[in-house]
Amino acid sequence: MNLILLRNSPTEFVHRLAPGHLKYRADIDGLRALAILPVVLYHAGIPGFSGGFVGVDVFFVISGFLMASLISGEIAEGDFSILRFYERRVRRIFPALFAVLAASAVAAWLLLMPVELEYFAHSLKAAALFTSNIQFEKESGYFDIGAQLKPLLHTWSLAVEEQFYILFPLLLLAISRFARRYTVHILLGLLIASFAATTWTVFRTPVAAFYLLQFRAWELLLGALLAFNVIPRPGRPMVRESLAALGIILIVIAVFGFTDHTLFPGPAALLPCFGAALIIYAGAEYGLAGRALRARPMVIAGLISYSLYLWHWPIIVFSREILGRELSPVQGGLIVFASLGLAAFSWRFIERPFRGRSSRLGRRPLFAAAVAVMVVMIGFGSYVIHDSGVPSRLPADVQKVYAATYDISRFGVPPCFADSDTTGPSLSDIRAGKLCPLGAEGTGAPAFLVWGDSHSGAMSPAIDGAAKQAGVSGLFAGHASCPPLPDAQLPARGDVKRCGDFNAAVRDLVASRHIPLVFLIAYWPKYVYDAELPHEGVYFDPSVPPPLQDKSAPVTESLDRLMAELTRQGTKVVLVMDVPEMGRYMPEAVAKAVMTKTSTDVAPPWDYVAKRQALPRAILTRLAAKYGADIVDPLPAICHDGHCDATQDGMPLYKDADHITAATSKRLSYLFSPIFSAPKRTPAGSGNS
Repeated sequence: MNLILLRNSPTEFVHRLAPGHLKYRADIDGLRALAILPVVLYHAGIPGFSGGFVGVDVFFVISGFLMASLISGEIAEGDFSILRFYERRVRRIFPALFAVLAASAVAAWLLLMPVELEYFAHSLKAAALFTSNIQFEKESGYFDIGAQLKPLLHTWSLAVEEQFYILFPLLLLAISRFARRYTVHILLGLLIASFAATTWTVFRTPVAAFYLLQFRAWELLLGALLAFNVIPRPGRPMVRESLAALGIILIVIAVFGFTDHTLFPGPAALLPCFGAALIIYAGAEYGLAGRALRARPMVIAGLISYSLYLWHWPIIVFSREILGRELSPVQGGLIVFASLGLAAFSWRFIERPFRGRSSRLGRRPLFAAAVAVMVVMIGFGSYVIHDSGVPSRLPADVQKVYAATYDISRFGVPPCFADSDTTGPSLSDIRAGKLCPLGAEGTGAPAFLVWGDSHSGAMSPAIDGAAKQAGVSGLFAGHASCPPLPDAQLPARGDVKRCGDFNAAVRDLVASRHIPLVFLIAYWPKYVYDAELPHEGVYFDPSVPPPLQDKSAPVTESLDRLMAELTRQGTKVVLVMDVPEMGRYMPEAVAKAVMTKTSTDVAPPWDYVAKRQALPRAILTRLAAKYGADIVDPLPAICHDGHCDATQDGMPLYKDADHITAATSKRLSYLFSPIFSAPKRTPAGSGNS
């Protein structure tokens, strides 16, 4: 191969060996190591690497630089081929990725419960189509416990890169044909636009800013601009060494200084991205920084970085699934070493055979095999989704228990319930009283209203049953993560504006229809403490104390104002205390206990529940006394004699960690019967009757 130094082109400092190849730079493999190791250590829960997730941003800068160097160099020589470019991408990306997808599919089939397997199937299809970033953006945030259960979550970054690889060559081709002189200006303009967009979006919809290409493109474009030698690389080795050292320092600051609570990406991402850009720009060979990046262990870690990124996360997720808890630092360390070994094997025997001229697989069979595997992955995912996670995999007694997951009444789902994705009743529907009815059939004015968040939907079958017995009818107004606390600024509540609009509409409905009775229901501990239980779900551990820091001021103030307003207008208030939080996903925990023939007594201890419930119960009791409101308390029906029940007659009482099943709710209707059987009262603070 002849070394070609590109001159008279915007990429004159980029060395190419032959079409599709760049001069090897050991420092870039060292930079890859600096990116991948913090990611793996962060995911494995190794203490200290709280900002390890920034390694992905370093990878974006590297990818942008390498792709722009390769594509622009070939365009400048008149030697660029879209087909050849995508062939290189397939050879580089697909073999190891498909191996991980296949292995993960087998593990998921064997280990995951139906709901989890169905989520996995959606992500499998998306990963095969390189749209998983879009899929995960729709589902949840990156740092929540739901995200930690998804074996293919990490494929979001591959999707971002592949989407960039589809668009970027076409963009450079168009620029080279119509605006070659303005290449740098156009790329810089796109970078600024993308960075401005992510800075604006990260404060409003941070999940979208995290996952979607348009908000990550500036990181790839930063790397791409380096390939155009906008600022000539300094000739003095001392300057290059200093720049590389500064780049390492910036990345290290982000790795050890950022946390899950850092608003990210946005401006915070400048630190690791500029750090990576400085290292690439400097090209240091000597000095402390250059030698550190080119050290053999760093280079080896960089060479296997792609396989290491692919394999480490599924290993972590499935290990947690088997253990049923978060990994200890020792377990995390063992998984890191196991991932390194598997990555080395994957690089040698899965990646390398498909890459370069040594590969025996030609272009046509390569593309045919890639399409075939994609079709198989999509087909398998579609089958699992169609069969709702294939519950038939489970023994009959386990299927019966796990069915509690799906025991949701119509009040817990659209169109009765307003979900966080804006499905459900519109604001105009609410104000017009076009809501789902409860109780007896009737066409007259509603005798009562149920108002609250998702816990109101879970409790509504109980109210519905009691109202039917009493022969009265009412309406249901429930919205995900929106407690009946108008104007309260609660971080744990979700979208503040959306909840504010919802609560304003419900308040208008109560006033305009003169509804005489309102049930206020919410996940009170969540809002009072501004936190759910730690590791709620599969990895819940009751030995970890629950959050008990008093953050109840906005809750108390808002609820006080609302009850005062309702009482003034002649509306009687019923405060419904919350059910005890279980911490674990009850159907899954009980189903696994049945499978392993262990105890199904998986509820947290009474002391744990009592501590968590004490403050919200005290607040509701005090406000009820102040405004003559009634209280309905479901806790004694689940916790009694110093013990809380997880099951009744072998079936879970909850459909997840804090929502009771529809069957459980119906059995609690007796708690609400006294409310409807009581004689008419005069509200406005006349005291309890």
